[in-house]
Amino acid sequence: MDLLTDLLHQAGRQRRVLNLRHITPDDALQFPCERSMGMHLVRQGQLYLHAPSLPQPLLLQAGDVALMARGCVHVLSNRADLQGLVPRPIGVHPLGSAPPDDEAPGASAGPSVISGAYQFWNTPLHPFFTELPAWFVLRADTLPRLGPLALAMGLLDDEVRQHGLGSTLAVQGLMDLVYTLLLREVLARQDSTTTASWGQAVRDPQVRRVVDLMHADPARPWALDDLARAAGLSRTALAERFRSTMGDTPLAYLRTVRMQKAMQLLSETDARLEDLATQVGYTDAFSFSKVFKRAVGMAPKEFRRRDASEKTMPWRFAG
Repeated sequence: MDLLTDLLHQAGRQRRVLNLRHITPDDALQFPCERSMGMHLVRQGQLYLHAPSLPQPLLLQAGDVALMARGCVHVLSNRADLQGLVPRPIGVHPLGSAPPDDEAPGASAGPSVISGAYQFWNTPLHPFFTELPAWFVLRADTLPRLGPLALAMGLLDDEVRQHGLGSTLAVQGLMDLVYTLLLREVLARQDSTTTASWGQAVRDPQVRRVVDLMHADPARPWALDDLARAAGLSRTALAERFRSTMGDTPLAYLRTVRMQKAMQLLSETDARLEDLATQVGYTDAFSFSKVFKRAVGMAPKEFRRRDASEKTMPWRFAG
């Protein structure tokens, strides 16, 4: 079981490349952040990232890459202050489409950035996403030149600029690769001595074994004894280790996994509630609906209706 792939799939992740942008001194770009994570790869020059939650603008230089958590509203400009500038909301261009005229080859040789967005529409999010830092920046001078992330960024840069045959497919794959490698870096750099978190929990081999089992088969009627036996621990030892690393109990986390899967199925399928309930470990629609409403804040049928209506919203990325 590839945990990160499963988390992204259940969260209904949708991607958009927001194109190569040349930013002039009189420009300030406002990025669509509603329910989305953002990513910026600075190609040349230097830029400033402005956000209400930052004490001062973040300086980004050529070769730097920045990852923003879901909902972090921000503006990019090549000035340290926004005085006199009116941020311009950018559009979302289909992958592989030709760039706008002001971004075409031969445009300004000033600062430029490749941006992308990953949208996670429904809530509550899995703890992995809520625990991500609001702002995560990798500086060019800290990246090995022949390391996977630096090489992937270079290939993505080439594909976005050249628009060659097969560019759409290549850009999609490379954007996903850069994004995945960034998430790995976030996990690798988390301080394991601080508070409990999902990232800390999956570093523990026995807790990881239990988490893998839950994700692989959420429909199974797991009991604490089953999970402890699979981990080679006693019930008490598993409960204590799970709580100390994850900050939650095994069965509470199992409920989280089931509700994430349930939201995905409600959004992507028209399965009857009775059938959906059994797919996420409940014996009947009534018991499933009761748990779902407590976790999500609305009944499954209401969630499905709302999700269907929101799919027409301007900022919702299509599959």
